[in-house]
Order: sequence, then structure tokens, then C-alpha cells
Amino acid sequence: MQQVVEVGLKTALFAGYLVLYARARLFDVPARSGVAWIACLVGVDFLYYWFHRKSHEVNAFWAAHVVHHQSEEYNLAVALRQGAFQGAFSWVFYLPLAVVGFPPLMFLAVSSVDTLYQFWIHTRAIGRLGPLEWVLNTPSNHRVHHGRNPKYIDRNHGGILIVWDRLFGTYAAEQEEPVYGITTPLRSWNPLWANVHYWVDLAARARRTARLRDKLRLFVARPGWQPAERGGFQPPPEVDGVARRTLVATAPAAVQAYALVQFVVGLGLGTVFLFREAAWPSSVRWTTAAFIVATVAACGGLLERRRWAMPVEVARLAAAVPLVLAAAPPRASLVPLAAMIATAIAISAWLLRAVRRSPQAPPTAGGA
Repeated sequence: MQQVVEVGLKTALFAGYLVLYARARLFDVPARSGVAWIACLVGVDFLYYWFHRKSHEVNAFWAAHVVHHQSEEYNLAVALRQGAFQGAFSWVFYLPLAVVGFPPLMFLAVSSVDTLYQFWIHTRAIGRLGPLEWVLNTPSNHRVHHGRNPKYIDRNHGGILIVWDRLFGTYAAEQEEPVYGITTPLRSWNPLWANVHYWVDLAARARRTARLRDKLRLFVARPGWQPAERGGFQPPPEVDGVARRTLVATAPAAVQAYALVQFVVGLGLGTVFLFREAAWPSSVRWTTAAFIVATVAACGGLLERRRWAMPVEVARLAAAVPLVLAAAPPRASLVPLAAMIATAIAISAWLLRAVRRSPQAPPTAGGA
């Protein structure tokens, strides 16, 4: 979902860097200088630290970043779990590099290195790494960052270098293994809800707040802040030190199989979308994006046995046929297209029959 949404955001957000570089840069940093590349990497990592830190200290930023911290596991897949709207907040932090004069392609390449480095640190399989812990962000240092133990919260924000945390007072060493996740567990399989739930919570708290000044402050205050009338700041709750899953799959095996099949199909469609969308008409591009989002939302709803999930799934399947026909190349043979559509309908009908026979969950509070 994050990758699909970024298709519509990347060009617009990078435009700010291009404009500042073209009109306001102070220097012409040489693109062939090794020193310039190293300086750009250090600059990106330094600014990433501040973006990441503020993503934990400002409610509006946390609402976009919280997706990355919802997982109660800690493995390499967590590195790929990113908020769909995080890019809308992060880009402004890197604009000083454009003003200095680092070329846009250098900035993009170095940003990719900074991001890719952080993949391998999302693991429990690697212990402490001795003297490297003083300089680099390591699996041990980053496990602390993902802990919801009060002493670990808002610590170790660095990307590649952990020295920023040591310099600015946000470093904490790993002692006992953290309990992973967020202080109020998500308890949902729905990626759409995962991306919006904190916004919904902020809006609800704003409605319950009397003064306009406090309503606005709520969005820029740190998580846990509340006006005095509502009890003041709420510190993170203690944990018992034992990692427990707060959400366990209860859907029947047939429903889980159906969700798996549809997710795999959606994943394939998403891959085609990312590689081919530039050649598609705008109407097909955004209809396909909406279809992919509907796919992951429906899978989540079915796994949670929500009553709204079945109507959404039926509507989504009905929309699949015209979508495939619209996205097909003009000279595509009708035979493979018809076979693909017939196969999809047959599989979906068989699995939908199993889904319809399973009991539905009663409605619950919230939008999950």
C-alpha cells in the first residue's frame, strides 16, 4: 500500500528539492567528488535523525510513522512495513541539502543507501557487535527503538550512525529484550486501518477537547499529551517484560486460504502496477491503485470476520473484470484474457462459498 501511494507522491514531493536546487543553491557541489558523496551521506543521515526523532515527538508526524512500529514481531519484514503517508512529512527535512547545492541525483542515490542500510538491523538473530555499537546503528540499538518498554520509548533514532543519539541525548543501550509494538496495540489485520487509525484517534480527541488552542496543539504535541481538563500528560504504561501477541487469527482455515490467494494476486498486480503504471492512462492507473488498496483492506476485513468485508469483496471482484480489460494492451488476444478472467472467477466463487459458510464476527467499536 505504501509503494502504491508513493507513486502519486514521489514526483510532487521531490519537486520541492528540484526547485530549491535550481533557484536557491549556495554552492555547486561537484558530482564527481568522493568527499562530496561522503558529505552528502552524512548530511542525509543527520537530517534523517531529526525527521525520525520528530516522527516520535509530534503527533501529526507519529500518525504517519506509527505503521512501522505496530508489528509485535521484530524481523526483516518489519523494515518493509512503512506508513503510506510518511513521505508527505519527511521531504521537507532534506531541503537544506538542496540549498547547500548537493545535486538531486546524488541526494536520491545517497538517500537510497541510507534507507537500504536500515533493512538488516531489523532482526533478533544478531546480538551486540562490540565497538560498532558506539558508532553505527546496529540490530541491538534498533531493537531498543522498537520496544514499547517505557525506558526504550523515543530512543535510538539514528539511520546509519548512532552517534547522533549519543550527541543529542536520545541513546539507550539494550538491556533486556524489548517488548515490541506500540503502547496501544493495533489489533487489526487491515492495512488501510493501520495507516489511518491514529489520525482517527487524534480527531476524536480533538472533538472532546473544549478550547480551540488545545485542539490545534494536540496535533503538534508529543504522543501522550492531553490538556489539563482531560487529565494532562499520559505516560506510556509499564509492560510485564513478556512479549505477547495481542491479535491472533480466529478466522476459519477456508477464510485464511481465501485471503492468502487474494493477497498473492494483489501482490502480483501491485508489482505489475509499479513497473508499468507510467505507460497506462491516468484513469487506469488510479483505478488500479484503488483496486489494490481495496484488495488489502478486504483481506484484512475477512480475516477479522467483519460484516462489511463480504459486500466489499463482492464489489471488488465484480470490478476486476472491466479493470483487466481496460489495462490489457490494445492488441492483446482475447483468449488468454478470457481464460484468466474465467479462472479468477472460478477460484473466487469456490472460495467465496467457503467464506459465506463461516460465521461473521459481531460489529465492534472503532473502524478496524
